[in-house]
Amino acid sequence: MTSSFYRPFRTIDRHKTRQIMVGDVPVGGDAPISVQTMTNTITSNVEATIEQIHSVVEAGADLVRVSCPDDASTKALKEICASSKVPIIADIHFHYKRALEAADAGAACLRINPGNIGNSAKVAEVVAAAKANNCSIRVGVNAGSLEKKLLEKYAEPCPEALVESAIEHTKILEDHNFDNYKISVKASDVFLAVAAYQQLADSIDCPLHVGITEAGGLRAGTVKSAIGMGNLLWAGIGDTIRVSLSADPIEEVKVGYELLKSLGLRRRGVTVISCPSCARQQFDVIKSVAEIEEKLSHIDIPISVSIIGCVVNGPGEAKETDIGLTGGGKGTHQIYLSGMADHRFTEDNIVEHVVKLVEERAALIKKENNQA
Repeated sequence: MTSSFYRPFRTIDRHKTRQIMVGDVPVGGDAPISVQTMTNTITSNVEATIEQIHSVVEAGADLVRVSCPDDASTKALKEICASSKVPIIADIHFHYKRALEAADAGAACLRINPGNIGNSAKVAEVVAAAKANNCSIRVGVNAGSLEKKLLEKYAEPCPEALVESAIEHTKILEDHNFDNYKISVKASDVFLAVAAYQQLADSIDCPLHVGITEAGGLRAGTVKSAIGMGNLLWAGIGDTIRVSLSADPIEEVKVGYELLKSLGLRRRGVTVISCPSCARQQFDVIKSVAEIEEKLSHIDIPISVSIIGCVVNGPGEAKETDIGLTGGGKGTHQIYLSGMADHRFTEDNIVEHVVKLVEERAALIKKENNQA
């Protein structure tokens, strides 16, 4: 059977957690780390929200979170959930009744913020609704909305405060015989978030939702998330992730997968290994890579491609990838397939040539997978 030629240098031992179900998506245990994002449409605008959900699912989102700030949102949620191919998570803040309504509307998970949701009696009602509708719950602790008593105790947001908040509220769930939950302890400060997750992982066995909250715009937020989430994922911490960017939610999904692919934790779509280009390049590497990534964005089969402008590192990189292109002199370039030199070509249409090879390989793998 044709399979990806690329192999990571090492594998990561993931932190052992128990498994829960978010709709039909397993989270924790030995399940793949799921990638999620959040819609930024007005939830009561059903058509716009469903359209955005479809677009992020096409990009690879396993789970999608939808904000439910008012009753118009939860009323719209029933149609939204029914139209989605992936489980919908209802994001609840301030009013616990929105959680009750969301559970009845078909949400697969309720994200509640302990610092905002209210007293234990209200949380108990949310638990009852979750049980009745087979919903999971995410206890979403955030450094920006810690409970007043914890801020008074610790004077400021700190790892200990985040972890204490999380554990305190899981005890409420456990007291009501509810264990279908996961936890996040997010902060916009990388050091604070990483330390909190590390402490939490040592204290509890439930699945962890990992992210650096309010990370910023596309470039800065990607870097910040890569540092914080990358450290945690490298340490084996994290069962589901969301990259929080002030950008199109599709970009959150793409960055999430790039993080996982970089660590060998999960692979989806084309992984491009390319040089930064220099005076040795035998073709326009930067332009070619940009076009190749764009034209192959629809591929969901894991395939690795190396695009190297000259023969200094080109052959070595190509031997480690499914499809490799090394720039050669006089407009003659070398193509490698499964690490072996396969053919040369002198065409000017480098992009079209590589795209065709990748699409053919993806089609073959998909056909073999269907026959297996």
